[in-house]
This record gives sequence, C-alpha cells and structure tokens, in this order.
Amino acid sequence: MTSVMKNLLLNLFSEQCFDTYFVEHDIFNCDCAKALLSKLLGIILISMSLVVKVPQIKKLWGSKTAKGLDLKSVLLELLAITIHISYCFAKGFPLTSWGDATFIATQTAIIAFLVLMFSLGQDKAVKYMGIYAVIAFVLISGITPMKVLEILQALKIPILLGSRFSQAKTNYINKSTGQLSAATCFLMLFGSAARIYTSIQETGDAMMIITFVLNTIAIGVIACQLIYYSDSKKTDGGKKKN
Repeated sequence: MTSVMKNLLLNLFSEQCFDTYFVEHDIFNCDCAKALLSKLLGIILISMSLVVKVPQIKKLWGSKTAKGLDLKSVLLELLAITIHISYCFAKGFPLTSWGDATFIATQTAIIAFLVLMFSLGQDKAVKYMGIYAVIAFVLISGITPMKVLEILQALKIPILLGSRFSQAKTNYINKSTGQLSAATCFLMLFGSAARIYTSIQETGDAMMIITFVLNTIAIGVIACQLIYYSDSKKTDGGKKKN
C-alpha cells in the first residue's frame, strides 16, 4: 500500500485500527468498526450541514414573511450553536465530532437575519446581527477563558431547550407550523440523533452527550407537530370540500 493511500486512510482510522485492518486483517474488530462508523457519520453530517437549513432559508425568502417562526427560538439556537463551536474548538475535539456546527451556525445566522428583517425591519436586523458578530468573535477567538466556556457549555442546555420549546409553544398557540420547513426539521432531527453516537465515540464529553440527547427529544416534539398540523390541514381541507 502506498504512503499516499495510507495517509488518506488514516483520516478514517487510528494507527491502531489501521494495523488491525490492513496488517493483522482482523476485519471483524468491534472497537475499530465503531470508531469507523463514527468517523463516517461525522463526514456525512458535515456534508449534510452544508445544505441542512437551505430549505428553511428558501421558504422564508420566497414567502417574505417569518409567520410561525419564533424569533426568540431562532436567536437562542444561534447562541447555543456558537457556544458549542467555541467549546469544542477550545477543547481540541476532532473536527468530525463538531465541524457541521460551523455551517449550521452560518445558515442559522442567515435565518435569524431574515426573521429579524421581516419582523422588525432591516435596520434592526443589521444592528442585532452586528451584536451577534461581536459575541461570536469573543467566544471563538480564544479570548474567552476555558472556565467561562465550560460554564457557558453547561448553560447551553437550558438555552437550547428554551429555543426548541419556545418554537413548540408558538406552533401550539397558532395551531400551525407556519413557515417552518419540514425538510430542515427532519434533517436536524437526524443530525442531532447521530451526534449522540459520535459524541460518545469521539469525545466522551458527558455534557455534549446529554445536550444532544435532550436536543433530539426537543426537535422530535417539533417534528411531531409538523406531522400533526400537516394532517390537520388535510383533514380540514377535506371537510371544506364536502
């Protein structure tokens, strides 16, 4: 095997697992199989994150309204993702365990800007996003001490849950999911569930694991609302035709 091929494969395997598979030919090694699955999932999630929120962005831009999207939910989610990125970067975790968050944060920032613009006007949208840019720089640049990032990581759980359930409450009150994108929601649900496994396998960080478990449950609630209110619309439409 050429050195180039080996170097490529070492992006997926540790040195130990490389030897296990390609020197000892132990292809049924359970530990290495789990590690490989985690790496592949991480790569899939990073690739998926490039477009995960594009359906939501297109839906907002096309409708020119943020009806049904809870502004507080979007801003809290953006803050939670930014905290997550800064914490993982400072901890030196493998990129495959958190790299997707950078693309999700960028797309969430675009969604936040659109929701702010359609709800409060362009001037306020620019102002709020300017404030966010400063906060993001302070958190990610290395200025913020690790102790502070650890505290923020712990606070991320109630921030993220507050974001999800604020949106769920809005859906319940409106009896509709409005401009919420089903494609984005279900992709986020899959991504969060997969991150439970990659966090266990690649970081062992209890806080991250708990966060993704709770986040998956919370997104699941919104996904159920999307299905329920979609079915309700179909039923109501059928009754009106009759």
